[in-house]
Amino acid sequence: METPGDLIELLFERAEKFGKTTLELTKLRALNTTTIVVTTLVTKLSVIVMVSICLLVLNIGIALFLGEILGKKYYGFFIVAAFYFIAAIVFYFFMHGWIKKPIFDLIIRQALK
Repeated sequence: METPGDLIELLFERAEKFGKTTLELTKLRALNTTTIVVTTLVTKLSVIVMVSICLLVLNIGIALFLGEILGKKYYGFFIVAAFYFIAAIVFYFFMHGWIKKPIFDLIIRQALK
């Protein structure tokens, strides 16, 4: 027959194993969530980089084309720069709704998967 001391010792051993298992499970869940978020962001950022390079080359072409039409090459670059300056001002005022909120929601959605 087991004594109360043996039962208490067995209970403590099981509680210790449970605690270690719970900690390991928490670590694995955090790793899984981190991996999902990072891989999603890396893939989206790589697409953004490729699209940015494409847009850069396109903008240089547009600036050169406008400059040729206007007679001076640098006029085209001034026009393209002015366009992006105006776009930056618009983005600044609408940044929360157009940029911050969707990125924030994407990260939260991926983290809660």
